[in-house]
Amino acid sequence: QVQLVESGGGLVQAGGSLRLSCAASGRTFSNYYMGWFRQAPGKEREFVAGISWSGGRTYYADSVKGRFTISRDNAKNTVHLQMNSLKPEDTAVYYCAAAAGIMVPRRLSEYDYWGQGTQVTVSS
Repeated sequence: QVQLVESGGGLVQAGGSLRLSCAASGRTFSNYYMGWFRQAPGKEREFVAGISWSGGRTYYADSVKGRFTISRDNAKNTVHLQMNSLKPEDTAVYYCAAAAGIMVPRRLSEYDYWGQGTQVTVSS
């Protein structure tokens, strides 16, 4: 089992920045690809960003590319999502997730463990 706890969400004006964090506990953190997803009201949960075991590979949804940066610290069992130039359409609950055994996972079904989510609200 892997337990994931997100933090760092909040209310920010358009153009602002937020940094989300996800703390992991349980099994060996470095064995998992990590990802961030988000779910806006009335919409399906969607992939935002992912990072490989060592952090050497990162990948993003087109909607956030160039604005968001995912990173991880395996010594501290944490993964972060730096969000810059935020837009109102980035408003959503953001979830941290862990995937074992899948290369470059992007689908919800490819992730094994999920956090409870943290709310991000971007005002116009």
